[in-house]
Amino acid sequence: MGDYILDFYCHSVKLAIELDGSQHYEQDKQEYDKRRTDFLNQNGIKVLRFTNIDVDQRFEGVCGFIEHEVSIRKQAPSVGCADSSPRGGAF
Repeated sequence: MGDYILDFYCHSVKLAIELDGSQHYEQDKQEYDKRRTDFLNQNGIKVLRFTNIDVDQRFEGVCGFIEHEVSIRKQAPSVGCADSSPRGGAF
């Protein structure tokens, strides 16, 4: 998308899913991620971020969160595009 590569993207609901490893906690990477998320949001794409630990330890919760977001966006595709970052076991 633009100059960016997304981990996963669903065009029909304009939803990007990013899986973040430990490198995403470095200051320069966080700034890059913010610029990228801002660009995607400006293009109507919502970004969901999950840590690799979330995926490894709470896979069903991650899938449920994504499924819920998809259903919301199918019902109201004009819903806001703010970055959702349920990091840290919000499932």
